[in-house]
Amino acid sequence: MTDYVDGYCERVAPGLWGEPLNSLSNLAFLVAAVLVWRLAGGSRVGRLLAGLIGLIFVASSVFHLLATRWAAVADSGAILVFVLVYAGLFPRVFFGWRLWWLGPPAFLALTVSTALSGGGLYLSSLIGLAAFAAILAFKRDTAWTTFAVAGAVFALSLSLRTLDRDVCDYVPVGTHFLWHLLNGLVLYLVSRAAIRP
Repeated sequence: MTDYVDGYCERVAPGLWGEPLNSLSNLAFLVAAVLVWRLAGGSRVGRLLAGLIGLIFVASSVFHLLATRWAAVADSGAILVFVLVYAGLFPRVFFGWRLWWLGPPAFLALTVSTALSGGGLYLSSLIGLAAFAAILAFKRDTAWTTFAVAGAVFALSLSLRTLDRDVCDYVPVGTHFLWHLLNGLVLYLVSRAAIRP
């Protein structure tokens, strides 16, 4: 688990500052966490989501600073915790469903299915954002536009993450730092939508 991980264009050797842009761009998550916390007021949902975004900031920062296998697991794990919690919050917040606890296992099953079919760990999140937007549009809830925008931003973000290793010869710093910047926006948008008046 302490093996060195060289998975991005920007990193060319071990070292704490081997990925300066990838490390510093994690501040987008910290900014999102602070904004969501301030927006939350007395909302427990808002504070929970702000805390989880803060966890993503810490885990991703540690990974891009240390570049070890265990830190990579922590990074992916923090993101997975956020999306699983959100999958449970969505039916509860927008529909008042008492069976909200069915959301996380359903989303986890979707994630495993898309990962095994070659779609990677994050395709399920894109599908989820599209589904949330469609469901809310059908319900005539104006929040659907927020999820539509978040989905479009995440689609771009996921594309840039995927392209990182392919553009090393042309863009030595890669594109992974843009994944962080754009995802900070995505996390803010979906969290803001969940803090209902």
